[in-house]
Amino acid sequence: MVSTIKADVCILGAGSGGLSVASGAAQLGRKVVLIERGKMGGDCLNYGCVPSKAMLASARTAQGFRDSTKFGIPAVTPEPDYAAVQQHIDGVIAAIEPNDSQERFEGMGVQVIRDYGRFTGPRTVETGEYTIHAKHFVIATGSSPFVPEIEGIRDVPYLTNESLFELDICPRHLIILGGGPIGMEMAQAHRRLGAEVTVLERGERAMPKDDPDFAKLVTGRLTEEGVTIDTSTDITRVEAAEEGQVTLHGTKDGAPYSVTGSHLLVAVGRRANTRELGLDAAGVETHERGIKVDDRLKTSNKRIYAIGDVTGGRQFTHVAGYHAGVVVQNMLFKTPKLTLGFGGGRNNEHLAPWVTYTDPELAQVGMTEPEAEEKGVSYTAAEWSYDENDRAQAEHATAGKIKVLVGKGGKIVGCTIVGKNAGDLIGPWALAVANDLKIGAFTNTVMPYPTLSEVSKRAAGAYYTPTLFSGKSRLLVRLLSIFD
Repeated sequence: MVSTIKADVCILGAGSGGLSVASGAAQLGRKVVLIERGKMGGDCLNYGCVPSKAMLASARTAQGFRDSTKFGIPAVTPEPDYAAVQQHIDGVIAAIEPNDSQERFEGMGVQVIRDYGRFTGPRTVETGEYTIHAKHFVIATGSSPFVPEIEGIRDVPYLTNESLFELDICPRHLIILGGGPIGMEMAQAHRRLGAEVTVLERGERAMPKDDPDFAKLVTGRLTEEGVTIDTSTDITRVEAAEEGQVTLHGTKDGAPYSVTGSHLLVAVGRRANTRELGLDAAGVETHERGIKVDDRLKTSNKRIYAIGDVTGGRQFTHVAGYHAGVVVQNMLFKTPKLTLGFGGGRNNEHLAPWVTYTDPELAQVGMTEPEAEEKGVSYTAAEWSYDENDRAQAEHATAGKIKVLVGKGGKIVGCTIVGKNAGDLIGPWALAVANDLKIGAFTNTVMPYPTLSEVSKRAAGAYYTPTLFSGKSRLLVRLLSIFD
């Protein structure tokens, strides 16, 4: 027997974006239906951000034993227990799970349906047991790992982020297909936990979306730690090898290339989850990356919104959460005049920062220098190095630097940081870019000493240095001294 439900808001997907919309709408008194056939919390909690950062924490701890000599403590060679590391990861997920649980959202008044939902009309979604009619729908189904069409790849037991954290034995030799953020993070983590690691990147360099000078500090560290990074590598065939291993064949710089390992991790990108949603029946248009939305995240069906990875934009948890706020404002408050902290209800995800959580971390907000040059944006670059920071010296964390791009009138148009805690240090710069602050906002700020945050103020000060200590300034000071 199929039951009919009438709701104000029906949300498909209980990842970070869908949960945020459900929470906001329910607390505003709307009748909310939330549909999720997988795990509550989605990819971030179960397969992405949370488990990967927990693993990186274990790996960083292991590396600390190897690097302790510089702090006056004899170094030892750690023997990581990979199964125990996975237990640590499971524990972290378990600690966060209650925040995303079905019970919590049902306590808010949300009706949670653990099934798959499919549109059967412009304002109707069906599951196995229910037909849902709603005033508004929000598609928050996220994305899944993209597996390229390489000969033989589906005949071997490859890993993705959705299966990597199920291993209880450390890979002897982990081959990673893809040199983006996931590939780099997992390469360093597994190398530090005892695996031999080879990263294969089709492009000319790993971390292709980041400033190349800053990315070199990350890839250089990984290479020093024993990670092999093979760029300009085109894999055309995968086959099973002896003893359960896997061999990849292709070319590197045009010459024949092959590599054999115990495990293969595919990390070449992600694909929006749209295939089984019945979007045609709903009148929802798509493009090659996902669902087409306007600047208020509304689809071609004015009653349906889409947020997060499924839109094909920036695939970050914090962007999905930001999208949720934009949609709640547009869907329920129905006016751009109430900003509610979400920019008047317009999607400005280009203002969102991104971070690769390697050691050192690499963080970026706004434009990179190559991007500014490509777009013809006029700017002045101001830099400061971590080795000029006293806290970095005290912690032997001097491998890092910051670059700020300052446009006309002193407006901050971008910032890149590589080094310890770069992901935390990018926060004030993200605030500046989002709110059109000028570089003087940083020089006017007193930073606590000794902290890494001083690199931000020093970079801002470096912008003014050529003018402050110019010949004209010295002449002005000399003339003013007459009146002493």
